[in-house]
Amino acid sequence: MGQWFDDLFQLGEIGTRVTINEVIFSILISFGLGILIGLVYYKTHRGQYYSQSFVHTLIIVQVVIAIVIVAIGSNIARAFSLAGALSIIRFRSAIRDPRDVAFIFFAMGTGLAIGAGLYAPAVVFTLLLSALIFLLYKWDFAAKKERKKLLKISIPENLNYEGLFDDIFARYTEYATLISVRTTSLGTMFELLYSIRNVESISDKLIIDEIRTRNGNLNVSIVLDQQELEF
Repeated sequence: MGQWFDDLFQLGEIGTRVTINEVIFSILISFGLGILIGLVYYKTHRGQYYSQSFVHTLIIVQVVIAIVIVAIGSNIARAFSLAGALSIIRFRSAIRDPRDVAFIFFAMGTGLAIGAGLYAPAVVFTLLLSALIFLLYKWDFAAKKERKKLLKISIPENLNYEGLFDDIFARYTEYATLISVRTTSLGTMFELLYSIRNVESISDKLIIDEIRTRNGNLNVSIVLDQQELEF
């Protein structure tokens, strides 16, 4: 019976053999390391765009890559046929955070190593890179002490916005740059988007209160991180 199962996993004509136990072991170890990578992503994620589905995808991709490499073995014809089959796949979900791309390659690299039978290097690679990611996270490497802020102001369409808030910005900000202008409410209002940095000790509330006295008490908002604003 065991020989019959082994025969099912005969790969190619060049004598490369993979037993069912090896396949199961590859799936289990890739799944286990995928769980670890997903946990690292979960623990070190910042921002509001966290997705449980993305974590599950990392785990699944790692297992699939491992099995694809096992299936290919050293058979070049099979490699080209699988590449052709996979080339028809199209992904429509946009990746918001470049860091997510790095985790996809992390999972793929581990899956490739497992599929090639390099189990020990795959484990060492996953553990070491996970530790380095945690180090970068705890160290908060390359983070600026004060982030730029985005200021969004609504004004009536009959109000000239050019230079309207320059004196306020001169008193309360180190710099203020107009990024974009758009009409809202069927053209009855403008929305202005500025990139600003407060003068030290000046609160956001003080800036907002000053602007509200000039824009007719319409909407004013400040966002601390540009990735959190959809404009």
